[in-house]
Amino acid sequence: MQKESLRELYIDELRDLYNAETQLVKVLPKMAKAASSGQLQEAFEEHLRQTSDHVCRLEQIFQQLEKKPSGKRCLGMVGLIKEGAETMGEDYAEGVMDAAIIGAAQRIEHYEMAAYGAVRAFAELLGEKEHVSLLNQTLEEEKQADKKLTDLSQQINLKAVQREADASTLSREGHSSSKSKRAA
Repeated sequence: MQKESLRELYIDELRDLYNAETQLVKVLPKMAKAASSGQLQEAFEEHLRQTSDHVCRLEQIFQQLEKKPSGKRCLGMVGLIKEGAETMGEDYAEGVMDAAIIGAAQRIEHYEMAAYGAVRAFAELLGEKEHVSLLNQTLEEEKQADKKLTDLSQQINLKAVQREADASTLSREGHSSSKSKRAA
């Protein structure tokens, strides 16, 4: 049966978001565990708490709509999580792994920001003022999480580059030292 109303699209998109958030509740602890930076681990743990709140807000919206939140699998989030899992399975040095995890997490945040922006716009058009407020609250938290990841990435990426430069310097010094010993 063809869906013809914006309300049907809105509910469909809310279900997609609900599934995306429930997938994240399962993956965020894995991302925290894979991170070597204590600050990054804390950021993932904080976002896990927020994500649980996001799920509750969506459930509140579904309750007001008298609809079930289930029934839709978010394939976009499936792909982003799969990509992140592949990244975490790579053999990167600690700082580089943290940089890679941040990149994966930010792709997820941007996906969520786009999705929440769209459903918030639908809610506005449909006159769902309370939904707009709830969705806007979540959208702002997603933006804050992205900003926190950006701030952390500046520190973590710099440390990764410094470790790489230090390792390169040690390698060159070791190579020069062995040449000097051979020449003597």
